[in-house]
Amino acid sequence: MTLVSRPDAPWYSKLHIQIFIAMIVGALLGLTIGLPAARALGWLGTIFVRALNMVIVPLVFTSLTNGVASIGTGRELGRIGLKTLVYYMTTSLLAIIVGLFLVNIIRPGVGADISGAAAEQLPDIAEPSGPGDFALRLLLDFVPRNVVSDMAAGEMLGIIGFSIMLGVAIAHSPERIRDRGRTAFETAFQVMMVLTSFVIRLAPIGVLGLVTVAAARSGATTFVAMGKYAITITIGLLTHAFLTLPLVLIVLGRINPRIHYKNMAEPLITAFSTSSSSATLPVTLRTMEEKVGVSNRITSFVIPMGATVNMDGTALYECVGAIFICQVLGYPLDFATQVTIVITALAASIGAAGIPSAGLVMIFIILRAIGLTGPEPMVIVGTMLAIDRPLDMMRTAVNVLSDSCGAAIIARTEGEKNVDVEPAPGAEPEPGVERADVAAS
Repeated sequence: MTLVSRPDAPWYSKLHIQIFIAMIVGALLGLTIGLPAARALGWLGTIFVRALNMVIVPLVFTSLTNGVASIGTGRELGRIGLKTLVYYMTTSLLAIIVGLFLVNIIRPGVGADISGAAAEQLPDIAEPSGPGDFALRLLLDFVPRNVVSDMAAGEMLGIIGFSIMLGVAIAHSPERIRDRGRTAFETAFQVMMVLTSFVIRLAPIGVLGLVTVAAARSGATTFVAMGKYAITITIGLLTHAFLTLPLVLIVLGRINPRIHYKNMAEPLITAFSTSSSSATLPVTLRTMEEKVGVSNRITSFVIPMGATVNMDGTALYECVGAIFICQVLGYPLDFATQVTIVITALAASIGAAGIPSAGLVMIFIILRAIGLTGPEPMVIVGTMLAIDRPLDMMRTAVNVLSDSCGAAIIARTEGEKNVDVEPAPGAEPEPGVERADVAAS
């Protein structure tokens, strides 16, 4: 099952149209009828949020293990894999920092009343006594004492740590075991993507219930806050796409961003329209080889890995979304909490599936990492889903753009000279300018 609508599908069958209609209907019901409508329809949102929570642990576990296991072994593959992971971690962290800066400056959730929650309803916060204790707590949480109990309790840092270690173990197993392990986790991941797609298809019904409750409790202030939230994320994504990544291309790859962006036009349009980096993958692979000029040996490794673990736009979105929820609820955002959000957003973006709205599901990971659970955050997340489609389109395009920049930069560092070269019209490639895979053969 896929969430990508057919081009010839009727307008009313498209998911983002259905979600938008559900948001409008829910807002009207909540504002006009009020609490009776909330009591009648609120259970729809509750079921939808429970379904989202249901898929989190198996989706992260299978996705992250599959992605790490696919890196493989060998000296050359290890070198390329190390470069790929360093690039992915660096650009995702830069995206998170951009989002962190903007959300603290704009503060879209301050003063908003979306869930109707009072401060005394929030869970107690266990404050670390110092930076050393805080770092130690994160490290201990990353290495689970019992992974089964961590999965049952939804302790996502432990699940992420175990998934990474399991993926590394599979990659370094004997060939027969390695192949079986990769096949098993790839299959499980694909199945979880289908199940997540089923859950996301319930979004219009869930949004109807959640927005009705939010509007009945909070009134028009809900939509003012959501507008500021959407503007914050939009500015962050545009900053990362047109400032951060061009600087990375210039500094690390000596690549002209104008040429690269021009070559990547088709995959970026596809990513924007489908909201799925996985659905865009075939277009991205073809474009990287035929237009950008990256060899198959680089493209076939870096781009599929990127579609699984490199989510710059999603990382920015998750950081901003988590802090927005904290601002709405009045949850204390001290240094330790924000560092936890940054680290967990980076890890959660790695585990996000390349399907529409998967990044929104991952926000629950961050909320759990800082101890923020209960019905109030769930209502806010459901309300965020009502305007998620355009934000999802933008962050997917940013995700794909970052993947392509990484492949181009790594190809340049591997000695490939015909990457993002703009020859004169009708000119042939210069003699002696060849790709590394051709030279190697």
